[in-house]
Amino acid sequence: MNQAATAPVSADSQGKMPRQIAFIIGNEAAERFSFYGMRNILTAFLVGTLLMASTGDLAERERMAKDVFHTFMIGTYFFPLLGGWLADRYFGKYNTVIWFSLVYCAGHACLAMFEHNQTGFFTGLFLIAFGAGGIKPLVVSFCGDQFDQSNKHKAKLVFDAFYWTINFGSLFASLLMPIFLREYGPSVAFGIPGALMFLATLIFWLGRKRYVMVPPTRSAPDPDSFFNVARTALRSKVAGQGNPGVAVAAVGVALAAGALALIPSLGFVKSACMALGLLIGFGGYGISLQLERARGRHPDAAVDGVRAVLRILIVFAFVTPFWSLFDQKASTWVLQGQRMVVPTELWWWPSWLISGEGGAKAAASQMQAINPLLVMLLIPFNNLVLYPALRKIGINPTPLRRMGFGIAVSGLSWIVAASIQLYMDAGHPMSLAWQILPYVLLTFGEVLVSATALEFAYSQSPQSMKGVIMALWYLTSTFGNLWVMLTNAAVRNEAVTSHIAATGLSENAFLMFFFAGFAFVAAAAFALYARSYPMQDHYRSA
Repeated sequence: MNQAATAPVSADSQGKMPRQIAFIIGNEAAERFSFYGMRNILTAFLVGTLLMASTGDLAERERMAKDVFHTFMIGTYFFPLLGGWLADRYFGKYNTVIWFSLVYCAGHACLAMFEHNQTGFFTGLFLIAFGAGGIKPLVVSFCGDQFDQSNKHKAKLVFDAFYWTINFGSLFASLLMPIFLREYGPSVAFGIPGALMFLATLIFWLGRKRYVMVPPTRSAPDPDSFFNVARTALRSKVAGQGNPGVAVAAVGVALAAGALALIPSLGFVKSACMALGLLIGFGGYGISLQLERARGRHPDAAVDGVRAVLRILIVFAFVTPFWSLFDQKASTWVLQGQRMVVPTELWWWPSWLISGEGGAKAAASQMQAINPLLVMLLIPFNNLVLYPALRKIGINPTPLRRMGFGIAVSGLSWIVAASIQLYMDAGHPMSLAWQILPYVLLTFGEVLVSATALEFAYSQSPQSMKGVIMALWYLTSTFGNLWVMLTNAAVRNEAVTSHIAATGLSENAFLMFFFAGFAFVAAAAFALYARSYPMQDHYRSA
């Protein structure tokens, strides 16, 4: 399809909601149910199958399942870099979404067909990570492309609907898919998300003649892009001055090469992510040391934009521990819940959801439904009740304050989870209902961190740098999952396991307290940096 083409706009449609939005929202609803339906049963399936190894050691199988899950999440949040680049530079958003969606569908088909074949199943996971990651940065921005100056005030309603749809799909996927896994087996449980992803692709395709298409920029590269400004800063030489930025960046390259050399022991994913993190960290600091050298060769606005991105990068770095805690609700917390007692005697407990053999394991996965349900409740509560109340007593809930407090609250949720684990380790039966408390705290932290971070990043980055910021935001989840995988690798070391044993804690309890401490340290560092952060306002003028 010609990417320069636009959908016809009649005079009577000016200022109204674009009709094609219904196709995009429908696509998002089906795709999110598909993704969360598959993701939320993945850990339980991997632990309960002989797919990974024939070992009967449950603890080892659980560690392997967590490695697979978090490797999958790393890929899902890494491939947005590729999808966004291909769409912006070569194929446009519509074509890129369609082709990545077909790969996505193929991945689901592999999961349904190869439940007993490791190569086929893991190929399916790779294809889903590739497809889901590839379309992740595109559908929302493609939705924004459908609006113009006459109806831009309608866009907020659609973006709110997007967030609601994501959590609506996650809610029902979390409740229903563990039941299908328990009652009908993996082929059906993984096949249903596949069918929904095919439906999502079909819905998106049906709106093809109505969409407004923004052309890719292959024929019009930006000479003042982030990467061009950064390259100029590092390459520029000033008489009488050294090149400290180049030296720092070179150290990053050397350390990244060292990380890649660890592939035989750590594996490709962990080593490659470590290398990427070192390149971003040292490269960013090196650029900041010589950034002023780019002035005169690039407009001041472009140089200031790069500076803004580098500052936001530090904020994002402090957020990565949050994702270490958040994404483990679908792995570590599910495994903990499987050892807890389902409180069927409680009058308010939905016992009909967990009846039958294997109900306890299904209930542990279904607990994840608390998260999207609370998100849909907490966002309006915070905006309409909590934040106005705080302002009345003289506390301004700025974006940075909300994010820092959210990281700390997520750490508190893991203190509660660790306390539950200690009680269980002492031999006491523990009701699954107690997991509601850490889920509530973690979700409150999510709303403060995740829902705030995009607003913060958008306001702080100039228009020309917003694409870079979105790519970096998705990488925070990649690195959060990397910390989990490195920790899981560390506990396979005899020295580490001996140290854990010396504390008198079980491995599970120790790691829960460790991740809680990780979040508290990150929250403290975040608060210190936030005190000196120079807030900007880069919203587009009316």
